[in-house]
Amino acid sequence: MAQNRILSDAEVSALHEALDDEYKSVATYDRVLADFGSVRPFSNIVEAERRHVRALAETFDRYGLPLPANTWDDRAPQYESIRAACSAGVEGEIENGAMYDRLIAVTTRADIIEVFENLQRASQENHLAAFRRCTARFEGESAGDEVDNDEHRGGMRRRQRNRGGSSS
Repeated sequence: MAQNRILSDAEVSALHEALDDEYKSVATYDRVLADFGSVRPFSNIVEAERRHVRALAETFDRYGLPLPANTWDDRAPQYESIRAACSAGVEGEIENGAMYDRLIAVTTRADIIEVFENLQRASQENHLAAFRRCTARFEGESAGDEVDNDEHRGGMRRRQRNRGGSSS
């Protein structure tokens, strides 16, 4: 299978798995933004995920590997609420951390380990905490109240004004 490649098949597979996971994250968070507007933490984290894709793409390039196509754009999961998306974000970041633990063990190459560790660190130290805060923000609220309390398209103030008798 390897054609004059300096990476093992396991290393190539690890790079593919990491890139596919980052593609999935970008597509998922883009979908949340399309469905609910520019809502945090998705509006911030999607940009970080794009940087993760670029870091992995540079690694593919460094080793002369063709960059696989992103097949997630039309397969991204859709959520009924921001709360559900945030809860899925918590699960996804926990799984992401475990994935990188497994992928780091596949290689001894310092540059690949560094990329994987950097991506894992961002996931576990930044993204996971942001999704946990997001989930906590919606604890105890009904799905109907959820969007009203968010920054989504004017938030609570505009909705309260609209309920005051004027039609829009």
